[in-house]
Amino acid sequence: MSSDIKLQIEAEVKNAMRARDKPRLGVLRLIMSEFKKVEVDERIELEDSRVLVILDKMSKQRKDSRAQFEAAGRDDLVAQESLELDILKEFMPQQLSAAEVKSIVEAVISETGATAIKDMGKVMGLLKLKVQGRADMGEIGSLVKASLS
Repeated sequence: MSSDIKLQIEAEVKNAMRARDKPRLGVLRLIMSEFKKVEVDERIELEDSRVLVILDKMSKQRKDSRAQFEAAGRDDLVAQESLELDILKEFMPQQLSAAEVKSIVEAVISETGATAIKDMGKVMGLLKLKVQGRADMGEIGSLVKASLS
């Protein structure tokens, strides 16, 4: 089963080529190369869930880089990272609100019967499946830790 998101990105590559939009084309090709790398290394065809994991990882890398470039005063590189992040976001699902995240965390904690920090791994594993690509796992981790303390 092929990934709908991957097919959408392939179509966007063609559109960017037709429009001669070099900056966008460069970012889209970067995304496709990440997909191809995983497919070749693992000899698999990517599905949407795995595509979201890759896009989520790429987004996190861009956010980290942008923060470092801002601290260093490199506005040119900040602009490039922001462009890449904006394009990545186009293919990611709608982000969950803080209230939605809190509600999902509470539901998973009660579903797993978690009561202490030692149960955090079990909770995070289930949460990752439910919110992958739609929320920052770092923020969710601190929310779970606060709930279980």
